[in-house]
Amino acid sequence: MNDRRLRLLGIPVLAVLIALLNLRELPTRPNLVMVLVHLAVSLLFTATLWLGTSTIWNRLLRRFPHVDQTRRRLWLLTLLGVLYTAAASAALMSFLHLLLPAYFFLTVPDLFTQITFNLIPTVLVMMLYESIHFFEQWEHNVRRAEQLTQAGVQSQLEALQNQLDPHFLFNSLNTLAALIDEANRPAQEFVEQLADVYRYVLLSREKATVPLGEELAFVETYVALQKTRFRDNLQVNQQIPAPLLARQVAPLSVQLLVENALKHNVVSREHPLDIHISADEASGYLVVQNTFRPRAAGLGPSTGLGLQNTRHRYELLQAPRPVRIEATDAAFTVYLPLLSA
Repeated sequence: MNDRRLRLLGIPVLAVLIALLNLRELPTRPNLVMVLVHLAVSLLFTATLWLGTSTIWNRLLRRFPHVDQTRRRLWLLTLLGVLYTAAASAALMSFLHLLLPAYFFLTVPDLFTQITFNLIPTVLVMMLYESIHFFEQWEHNVRRAEQLTQAGVQSQLEALQNQLDPHFLFNSLNTLAALIDEANRPAQEFVEQLADVYRYVLLSREKATVPLGEELAFVETYVALQKTRFRDNLQVNQQIPAPLLARQVAPLSVQLLVENALKHNVVSREHPLDIHISADEASGYLVVQNTFRPRAAGLGPSTGLGLQNTRHRYELLQAPRPVRIEATDAAFTVYLPLLSA
């Protein structure tokens, strides 16, 4: 948090309020010098406590940034805030005792009273920073929800403009499967796989994320359809540890990468297309890599819009890591961050 303006305004204002609360320490008719010293001492305590507490808060926020870590962060903030207030109060009281021994005493009761009183600005600073952070997070979540809604509406509008109604097509495929002669098993399997593809599209299009296992099962069905055309010239292998299958990904994001590989690369007996899908718990990424042999003229011009949209979707989903893309002369690799279940 960039709190420079907040500190420049908040420290003097809080110092004056603290000074007003400590008016009883002044004699009945204080002179101007005593009032200025009183304000200076209040400013010293307030600035020390404010800057120290805000530093602790910022470092804890960087260490525990996620919502599910809020309770742990607040407990640590309270503990460290009390410890810091006690240490800072003792240090300042010792300094002031050396500077003005007639007015500042180092007895245990006086020190305990000062520490207790100094907890007031510490708590006020904690509450102020937490309130600002809470409001910013709420505002960010509202904007993110609006963007997700807009993205979903736009996606549905594009689907309506560019393709048949998926429900109609799905039902028609089931009807077609029933009409195909039972002896023509390859044709039946192809139609059933195509129906499975549209079933997944229908079920997943309303979801923000899906389990990785479901997405990979869908990719297998999609690849089976493509192998009807490309045969053994298309090879897709998966190496996914079983525990990671429960992690989440954006629906159709892995399939999009496989589709892009088919769309923009040579697939032939001389140059088969190899696609490798793997995941690693340590890095937190799902990796989709394909051999890179770009077509002279692909099935369609490459605009990069699909990958750009994928990046944006993961940003809206607040992925812990960004989508990464690496291209070499031999391979094209995309790293999709794995999301929490």
